[in-house]
Amino acid sequence: MAALTLYPESERLPRGERITFNLYMISALLLFVLMMVLGVIMRMGQSLWLDVPPDLFYQVLSMHGAGMVGTMSLATTAVMWFFLRKYVRLHLWAFLANYLLFLCGALCIIGAVFVGRYAGLWTFLYPLPTHAMGMWGNGAAACFMVGYLFIGVGSLLFYLDAAAAIIGRYGNLGRAMGLQWLFGGTIDPDHPKAVVASTMVVIANSLGILAGAVVLVMYLVAIAYPEFTMNALYAKNLTYWFGHMYINATIYMGVMAVYELLARYSGRPYAISRPFLWSWAASCVFVIVVFPHHLLMDYAQPRWVAVTGQVVSYLAGFPVFLVTVWGALTNIHRSGMRWSTPSRLLILSMFGWAAGILPAILDGTIGINRVMHNTQWVPGHFHFYLLLGVLPMVLALLYHVIGSRRAAPPDSGADRLGVPVYLIGGMTFALAFLDAGHMSVARRMSSHLAEWIPNDRVGAIGASLVLLAMVYFAVRIIHGLLRAPGAESTAHAAG
Repeated sequence: MAALTLYPESERLPRGERITFNLYMISALLLFVLMMVLGVIMRMGQSLWLDVPPDLFYQVLSMHGAGMVGTMSLATTAVMWFFLRKYVRLHLWAFLANYLLFLCGALCIIGAVFVGRYAGLWTFLYPLPTHAMGMWGNGAAACFMVGYLFIGVGSLLFYLDAAAAIIGRYGNLGRAMGLQWLFGGTIDPDHPKAVVASTMVVIANSLGILAGAVVLVMYLVAIAYPEFTMNALYAKNLTYWFGHMYINATIYMGVMAVYELLARYSGRPYAISRPFLWSWAASCVFVIVVFPHHLLMDYAQPRWVAVTGQVVSYLAGFPVFLVTVWGALTNIHRSGMRWSTPSRLLILSMFGWAAGILPAILDGTIGINRVMHNTQWVPGHFHFYLLLGVLPMVLALLYHVIGSRRAAPPDSGADRLGVPVYLIGGMTFALAFLDAGHMSVARRMSSHLAEWIPNDRVGAIGASLVLLAMVYFAVRIIHGLLRAPGAESTAHAAG
């Protein structure tokens, strides 16, 4: 079967596409390393192993939060493009424009933080950025917002191109998602799962980006005209609708690597099914309306909004997750899996997603949220599924791509060591956050009580191991991506 060809011809990139893909992924890898360095600095500061002044701590925290989310989106957008381009006609100019707009946005954010001293965090909650008490100026706040707008416009441009290509191939977005097969009919076994996932991302994240654009433009108006005021609760709802959708989209774009690659290493077809189509259709709705679970402590919210956030938190967390993990486990069970670095990373990503989603769902319970939400439990759960779930999906694809240069999956001794070091470091780092949340250690505090310091130091050690492994992955993958095109083998290994 073509789907089981390890390195199919359709994935060989022409020169222009290869250069653009390399720009995305090399930039993302370097930014991941830089953002992890900032994360280690913060944990070292909380551990009293480094002297990090509070003003610098919150600048670093603002850069780390905005930078890591943006970089994760950059990398997983490239994952989506890499697979979607096989099934629909995407325009390279839109893919490249997204990259260039991301760079413009990143430069604005870096300038706002490290030149303008902006420290209002990625959430830019109203009216904090314009009430900085002399810590930063309105120009820095505006620069930060403009950076977000650049990144959002780039993503929206890519999604619009993807939507046009999907509609051109399948007639409409509903047919691309397989809605015609939800209640009956014979499902086309060759209907690509990557198209289903891409369509869901295009629909849901486009709405989130538009919500973010509305609040960002309103903020810029408020900065230019101080007499203009916003409803703080309305602004917060728009902000979290944007933020929640944007980071969740990284999971749904990244998981395409699992759908496309896992069967090639297991040697078994990974068939599409009605439960698969139902789960993506349901999640498309749930992920759009679930964001109020971030605002359960905002007692001014209408009660029905809080109830919606509570109920949908349970519903949204399971459909795609369950069908993906169940499908992956049944696919590899007694398959004689071809174990190599890409396949190990794919399985690690399933574990990280599965384990990371559980504390997230717990935090979406109102009774627990009242106690845990403003604690380190929250960075614990999202670092868990981002570090051990989404990022391994990206790394799996990149290892697979550099393996195509020699028609064999990479699996050196250093690769085999790097994966467990990354896993142990990531587990230690995330569990230290979750344990701190259990102890009610507050979020976003630069200085901690003496009783919290041992936990901080465990987290700092875990973060350092993650950084060490990531530096190795980045060097290994960048070297592979930069190999001369003539080094690519024309041989293809069958799954």
